[in-house]
Amino acid sequence: MGYFELYQSWLSDPRLSADAREELASLAGNEKEIEYRFGGELEFGTAGMRGIIGYGVNMMNIYTVMRATEGLARYLEGEPGAKERGVVVSYDTRRNSRLFAESAAGVLAKHGIKVSLFGKAHPVPMLSFAVRKLGAAAGIMITASHNPKEYNGYKVYGEDGAQMSPEATAAVVGHIAKIGDLLGVEGEKDSPLILPVPPAVDESYYAEIAALSLSEEAVKACGKELKLVYTPVHGSGYVPVMTILRRLGIHVDVVEAQTVEDPDFSTVAVPNPEFKETLQMGVDLANATDADVVFGTDPDSDRLGVAVRNGEGEFVALSGNQVGILLLDYILTRLKEENRLPANAAVVKSFVSTGMARAICEDFGVALFETPVGFKFIGEKIKEWERDGSHTFVFGFEESCGYLRGTHARDKDAVVASMLCAEMVCYNKMRGKTVYSRLMEIYQKYGYVLDKNISIQYSGLGAMREMNATVDALKTRHVPSLGGLRVEAVRDYSADVRIAADGARSPLGIPRCNCVYYELEGGSFVCVRPSGTEPKLKIYFSVRAKDREAAESAMDAAARELRAML
Repeated sequence: MGYFELYQSWLSDPRLSADAREELASLAGNEKEIEYRFGGELEFGTAGMRGIIGYGVNMMNIYTVMRATEGLARYLEGEPGAKERGVVVSYDTRRNSRLFAESAAGVLAKHGIKVSLFGKAHPVPMLSFAVRKLGAAAGIMITASHNPKEYNGYKVYGEDGAQMSPEATAAVVGHIAKIGDLLGVEGEKDSPLILPVPPAVDESYYAEIAALSLSEEAVKACGKELKLVYTPVHGSGYVPVMTILRRLGIHVDVVEAQTVEDPDFSTVAVPNPEFKETLQMGVDLANATDADVVFGTDPDSDRLGVAVRNGEGEFVALSGNQVGILLLDYILTRLKEENRLPANAAVVKSFVSTGMARAICEDFGVALFETPVGFKFIGEKIKEWERDGSHTFVFGFEESCGYLRGTHARDKDAVVASMLCAEMVCYNKMRGKTVYSRLMEIYQKYGYVLDKNISIQYSGLGAMREMNATVDALKTRHVPSLGGLRVEAVRDYSADVRIAADGARSPLGIPRCNCVYYELEGGSFVCVRPSGTEPKLKIYFSVRAKDREAAESAMDAAARELRAML
């Protein structure tokens, strides 16, 4: 059936809801939009699915959500004890998030699967925690993370609290593929199998986070006087972040206008705390109150953005890599000072995150492991080490503002990151330093590293195919240098191979993904990969040089050369 015939079949189907029929009827004559909505299906992958809210097989709506849940339910029916252990379902503050969560719960209940449904918006880390705390077989999180307001998404978690493994995801996708009639999937409302998540789960989460505190003395000395501004950017982080900071005795001023659960995120262009513009209302309040630091979390509160005053007293937004460097330095320093740094301590980062992490870990004698992009891979390392005891996880991070200390969750956790960053401010203040001055000390000690990423936007049904083709084309090119820096090796993650400049080949030994990574002299790198959640080709630069000016010069040259190849 062609896309137009499929569109017409939906319009004429009596099972279609009235609002869906009205929306689709309004598309009459808009060939391009009809093709987008019905010319392909919203893909379900290892990151779940994410798309623009609207009706059609390539959109986020109750029909695509229920179909995905039907596939998950059929998978769980084949897992011993899964129906009784059940599924935990949570959601953020986006448009239709509650509706999608309830729709998913209804499908699971129809299959006789117990559901623990949060009664109000809860962030990703609390869903991850609840899956393990309740001994559930799986979890569902309705969120599109930091995407624009037009998007929503659907993430599935395994029993370990990490996003579902590629093997299990493939099995779920197999079941989904067999469901041709999206409008025929049924759910059961008001089922006795749908139960609220017990309030004690939240309390257990807060207790586990509080136990990860590293600077109780510094917080007691500075916490009440600390001038910290926080904004949840209309998302689900407001209650948990404020709860943990206040319980630790840290003073917080909040951007009241952004505590409202607004699915339109009307006070920001994009609810992404990686951007200083998203933190602007927080910065304005911080300037008015003479505050030291600004925190912002995204809608599902798994990412933390931070802005601090620089040497001139002006607010600058730290990159995810810079916050990762600071937290890594702080955590390892405090553990070492208190003789609590395990002999087999390990740090995990995505391979596109800053090269500075290796220098810091080597200095502390801590093992560093790299994974593909996606925090589920960090969660897999935690699970592996719990099983074999070879290493003790102390910290994990991604350059996209995702951090985790502790094993209470198996995904990014902006709540624990907020606590640690607030402690870090207090710890440095007790020593007569600022967070920014400490960052400068780190650069002075280990050498300056400039980390930056750029995105090239794609559009249309063929976006993913075009991006992958672009990356594939790079694999066939000989690239001796970038930005005046010699290419020492090329990593082809799709083939699990590292090819040194002399032609020597060796396996990478991590999960495969379509990505090309250029190892440059001096510990620098350039990496190109298609986003798994957005139609964007992402290019990552990490340039190590004697100072910022030299790093910027090399990075600009590398960017020009790479764009010419693309």
